[in-house]
Amino acid sequence: MPTIVFTVAAYLIGSLSFAVIVSRAFGLPDPHSYGSGNPGATNVLRTGKKLAAALTLAGDTGKGALAVLLAKHFAAGYGVDASGIALVALAVFLGHVYPVFFGFKGGKGVATALGILCAIDIWLGLATLASWLMIMLFFRMVSLASIIAAVFAPLYTAWLFGSASPLLPAVAALAALLIYRHRENIGRLLAGTESRIGAKKTEPS
Repeated sequence: MPTIVFTVAAYLIGSLSFAVIVSRAFGLPDPHSYGSGNPGATNVLRTGKKLAAALTLAGDTGKGALAVLLAKHFAAGYGVDASGIALVALAVFLGHVYPVFFGFKGGKGVATALGILCAIDIWLGLATLASWLMIMLFFRMVSLASIIAAVFAPLYTAWLFGSASPLLPAVAALAALLIYRHRENIGRLLAGTESRIGAKKTEPS
């Protein structure tokens, strides 16, 4: 029962879509209604409000970290083991992608995934972030960097915790869902039409 409580709480935390919350606070349009339609920091930045985008990024990253850190701190006292922590990590990500408070229309989950990975283990988060930064440096594509980082995240998890760790299937599922959420970007990457950072004209990402 405690595992269920922690998992549901994590899902509800994840369901707080900061792109929508921050946009409402700043009097901005609903992020579902313009650009890529993705409620995330990148789309909020299209309004030209850098502070709103930064707060969205911080909120989405922070909620992923918060849910996992709370579980790591309190769960053991209620008999919740490592498998329960893994479920919490997956639940907060699912909340971001399919938020119950916003019609199950969530973001792609890159920032939230980073928060989750850093909370699981700072080296796991930093290694994944380093992969993202390297791809961004060479290709200047947010989507490609996110996809490649997602591919490497389970490999880093296996390296740090071993292939038998219950965290591995959770991180693998998280990565697979993140890649799935980028399916339109993958189509544009294959077609050679995906936008690059700094390009004069950009496609939705």
